[in-house]
Amino acid sequence: MNFAVSEESALLVASVRRFVEEELCPLEEEVESKGVLEPDKAREIFLKSRDLGFYAMNMPEEVGGGGLSAVDMCLAAQEMGRTSDILVRRAFGTVYELLLECEGPQRDEWLLPAVRGDRTCAIAMTEPGAGSDAAGIQTTAKPDGHGWILNGGKHFVSDGAFSDFFAVTARTDPDAGAKGISVFLVDKTMPGVTVGRNQSMMGLRGGSHVELAFDDVKLGRKHLLGEPGRGLRLILGTIGRVRLFDIGARAVGTATLLLEMMTRHARDRRQFGAPIGEFQMIQSLLADSAVEIASARLLCLEAAWETDQGLDPREKVSAVKVCSSETLGRVADRAVQVFGGLGYCKDLPIERIYRDCRVMRIYDGTSEIHRGVVARGLLRGGAAVVLPNGKALDRSSGPRA
Repeated sequence: MNFAVSEESALLVASVRRFVEEELCPLEEEVESKGVLEPDKAREIFLKSRDLGFYAMNMPEEVGGGGLSAVDMCLAAQEMGRTSDILVRRAFGTVYELLLECEGPQRDEWLLPAVRGDRTCAIAMTEPGAGSDAAGIQTTAKPDGHGWILNGGKHFVSDGAFSDFFAVTARTDPDAGAKGISVFLVDKTMPGVTVGRNQSMMGLRGGSHVELAFDDVKLGRKHLLGEPGRGLRLILGTIGRVRLFDIGARAVGTATLLLEMMTRHARDRRQFGAPIGEFQMIQSLLADSAVEIASARLLCLEAAWETDQGLDPREKVSAVKVCSSETLGRVADRAVQVFGGLGYCKDLPIERIYRDCRVMRIYDGTSEIHRGVVARGLLRGGAAVVLPNGKALDRSSGPRA
């Protein structure tokens, strides 16, 4: 396997790293203290990012995006992981691939403005009674002869207060189970749409996680994304890429940043007449972190490579979600331990990262749910195990000579 990074990819990584360090990191302390990213500063970093070609890098060039491969997106997302979530959202955007399903006039109303950054989209999928069970939603879109009437509610809608429209999952066929769910593009300003309270969180300062209510919202054919009944497939396909890039790769980048800080501190901090890095217990914390980060990084890149080959590594992406989020959690805890009181103090970003990273094991599928996905893939005959040539290893017939 070729692990070399092309010159073009290396330039991308260096450019994103420089942008993050020079333009975004200086804003972290203000966002943490105020709990908000001021609109003028959000606009400023968006314009700078867009001018550099960093906005919507995940989207194809033919619609105005950066056209990055999955591997390059992972490399870029690792650098994004070196700053806070809200700054990443404002600078680089959250332009979801499901919008590529837009057809005809939908492209001009939703897809192209989202890629340009003129309009922003949030996914409205989670409900109070349907979190991990994405197929258990109660929101309905009932046919009325001209379109559909949308009723129900969502919560934990990330960036919902900032977004202009929502990709909403709703049950269009109550008797079809998961195959009776469709996705609708719903503008925030439509009659019957109410943006509720912002649900305050432990971390992720500066962002919003709102409740939505839909009361007899009238939807036309233009609001339906894709075909009726394919909504869950569309949403989960997009969420899979979110898990790979925005959780998996960014968690690796954040963990790498923490390890760099821990290593410098272990060299410089002296106790009992010696740098603490000379103490075996500290060395163990550093070594365990380095090993786990390397494992998570390779798993991310392997899943991204398979995605670029046109494969469907859904079990591997679930493994990425578990491995990366839990690795970051352990590394953040070790960083607090290595820094001691300073690690628990708001003077350093470790305290913020410690709070922010906890939710990574919960949103977009809990660790327990994803472990089940990996296990079921194995039990189906080894679908979670892929050879270097990209072919699934069939274990159903047992070991071979």
